Amino acid sequence: MLTQTTSRVLEPSDLDAALAVLDREPVANAFVASRVQVAGLDPWRLGGEMWGWYEDGMLTSLCYAGANLVPICATPRAVRAFADRARRAGRRCSSVVGPAEPTAELWRLLEPHWGPAREVRAHQPLMVTDRMPADIAPDPHVRRVRKDEMETIMPACVAMFTEEVGVSPLAGDGGLLYQARVAELVGAGRSFARLDEHGKVVFKAEIGAATDRACQIQGVWVAPEYRGRGVAAPGMAAVLRYALADVAPVVSLYVNDYNTAARRTYRRVGFREVGAFMSVLF
Repeated sequence: MLTQTTSRVLEPSDLDAALAVLDREPVANAFVASRVQVAGLDPWRLGGEMWGWYEDGMLTSLCYAGANLVPICATPRAVRAFADRARRAGRRCSSVVGPAEPTAELWRLLEPHWGPAREVRAHQPLMVTDRMPADIAPDPHVRRVRKDEMETIMPACVAMFTEEVGVSPLAGDGGLLYQARVAELVGAGRSFARLDEHGKVVFKAEIGAATDRACQIQGVWVAPEYRGRGVAAPGMAAVLRYALADVAPVVSLYVNDYNTAARRTYRRVGFREVGAFMSVLF
């Protein structure tokens, strides 16, 4: 039994304790919780390590250290411990992301060693809803993307990622990992799109993270030539209908604070702000 404050890499036998921490904030923790529920805590399957912070023998905070560094229910003392471990390990992630307050403190401690970042998005509103909008009819043309439509959906996914993140997902490995992730969501029935009469994507979005308590919509994109034509809100309502019916009782997303058009659309569909995330991009 651990009897003092300490941090360590969690093992598969720590799964129940880790899930209990993740379950304390099911919306904010949906991304990591969904991975842990599928992969457990084995680093190979999880795609990274899970660090735990203990106080008086109890696991109280987590930090996922994989392609992203994500503080989870992290107290100030836990953040300092995670920052020290991350600093000693060296940067292996492409971003630091999570609830704004602990993420900001984590980055403050890491920036002298890992900086400068390519971009810091200090305030990304976290929005949720648990019901369909009363005054926005779902777009009947938005549907699940079929497995044989990968060549149709991939250009839109690449365009969305490049526009949102500022770098192409095809860099490095030629896009193999990104294509695998898109294929995973398509195969799971969590990729949605509206195509025009020529088979080109007009609107798309995915349900990325998903647990039995909450799920997260991501990758929302409207083709440039269709922007400003009222496509986004009915499209989001359609994806929301699928999410609430088939995935989880609460649907969330987070959005850049400067993206006023997207925030306006999400509010129209019934999303409300409940907190904020922060992202540090390398």
